Amino acid sequence: MPDTLTAEFRLPLTEQLIATRRDLHKFAEPGWCEFRTATKIIQGLRAFGWEVHYGRDVIKAEARMGIPSDEELDRFYVRAAEASADPAILEELRGGFTGVVGVLRGADSGPVTALRFDIDANLGPESTDEAHPPIVGRFASVNPGIHHNCGHDGHTAIGLAIARALSETRENVRGEVRLVFQPAEEGLRGASSMIAAGVLKGVERFLGCHVGVQALKLGETISGYRNILASVKLDASFHGRNAHAAISPHVGQNALLAACVAAQNLLAIPRHGDGETRINVGILSGGESRNSIPASAKLSAELRADTTAILDHLDARAMNILNGAAQMQGVRVLFERVGGSCGASSDPELVELVRKACHASKSVTDVQGVRDFKGSDDAADMMASVQAQGGKAVYFGLGTALRDVHHSPGFDFDERVLPIGVDLLLRALRNIGNLA
Repeated sequence: MPDTLTAEFRLPLTEQLIATRRDLHKFAEPGWCEFRTATKIIQGLRAFGWEVHYGRDVIKAEARMGIPSDEELDRFYVRAAEASADPAILEELRGGFTGVVGVLRGADSGPVTALRFDIDANLGPESTDEAHPPIVGRFASVNPGIHHNCGHDGHTAIGLAIARALSETRENVRGEVRLVFQPAEEGLRGASSMIAAGVLKGVERFLGCHVGVQALKLGETISGYRNILASVKLDASFHGRNAHAAISPHVGQNALLAACVAAQNLLAIPRHGDGETRINVGILSGGESRNSIPASAKLSAELRADTTAILDHLDARAMNILNGAAQMQGVRVLFERVGGSCGASSDPELVELVRKACHASKSVTDVQGVRDFKGSDDAADMMASVQAQGGKAVYFGLGTALRDVHHSPGFDFDERVLPIGVDLLLRALRNIGNLA
């Protein structure tokens, strides 16, 4: 077991939390490319005596969405190998099969409970400000353009600390606890493939948490989120015809203009009167040269709504706009759904158990009730899957001050939230009946 990846697992638990979080932050990896991250998780779970499943055993290939190019997958695979990731484990993850599930069974009966932790970083640069804490602490991302700017490094660190804590008191474990370490949350690409692989089969209770969403001070908690927004992620490519921009512009078919018309009108879709909606065009690019009618363009957009029915309405409008914009310019348009998730809300029964855990914790000073999530997270797919089979689910919030908003270059959180997360999840497991 390479010491460089797992040395912190011998530290006191709070020190382990911070060391793990900083190591993951430094070696940030995007969705489906979390090779070093997944290797570290596997080695940690094994060190703590958990049954471990990973790779194609927990990821259904055809259910994956938004898979990077082979070149990008290979680039991060090589980086992981160069960063001391175990070659035998890496080989099982090759091609972007970076999910991991740990299982711990108690001697006595009890519920089957899954805890989910997202493991991927996001695309985007990290701040180079000298006051940025990861720069001060020398753990800024070494992978340019990849940054843990949503707190998933902290979530994963909490998951590994839970694994250690339960292993050290395994005689008190009841029923079955599954730790689901999910790749590719950003873009809502990973949960559906793990569900399709059966990792939630038989799960009766589901727990998840997020740092800094609607809770922005240390010690504040949100007992459960409701209205996690349903979302679909769209890529549209427009294909026209080049022509000289001065001599024969009438011969050209302007793909970039079609994409611009589509972007403007996507953003102009009327908001729905029955619920909350969000529309964003995040990428618009195209063209080949300044003196040629552009023959190619690409648009990347996302739609969000607080119900699946409203999302379906937005989706239908978006398809009409994309096709109409292409028709106006006489170009072809191809579109692909590269990510997405249903909406979900926490079950009151588990919200109450989390609320009791918060009130019992000396680290929690402000217990909030149910709040709207106001964003999307494919934990919602997992929640809905468990609820559909008769189980209960909760997604709750861990309060922390933020250096900047989520998904920004200067994002960072107060690491003192990490032991609070561990404490609350352990207390929640006890309230559910998985710990004596």
